[in-house]
Amino acid sequence: MERKALYAGSFDPITNGHLNIIERAAKVYDSLTIAVVVNPNKAGFFTVDERVALAEEATKHLSNVKIDRFNGLLADYVNEGGFATVIRGLRDSVDFQNEMQMANMNARLYKGDTETVFLMGNPEYSYISSSLIKEVASLGGDVSGLVPDCVLTGIKNKLQEETK
Repeated sequence: MERKALYAGSFDPITNGHLNIIERAAKVYDSLTIAVVVNPNKAGFFTVDERVALAEEATKHLSNVKIDRFNGLLADYVNEGGFATVIRGLRDSVDFQNEMQMANMNARLYKGDTETVFLMGNPEYSYISSSLIKEVASLGGDVSGLVPDCVLTGIKNKLQEETK
């Protein structure tokens, strides 16, 4: 039986912390889907199409990883996709509290035996968040080494477009 996992998030933008979780999960599961959340009520830094494209570029070295998008409840996407595992990355105890609450609610909504697996992020990336990356970059700070090169280029291009 194929071990099929899902890692979902806004990935606005995808960071090296996300990529660390993705690479580690890809070693454990036969297939890993990265699902970019579509939230029509939230204006992102990158469009959904841009986030999908950046995630595809950042993970192209991983043959068992595919990128998708979804809106609505995570549990509905999990149930429709037949995922056995949902991966969640943790940076600290605050993340754990929030993620545990969501995992328990989702467990009630999953059909079948879907498990949530928490992976601790690499300490090197424990302070990184997409929000912090966007804030630092928009104020002219250097975020190289914190995001994949393709994302760094995307951020620079996006910020140049905004100043035109």
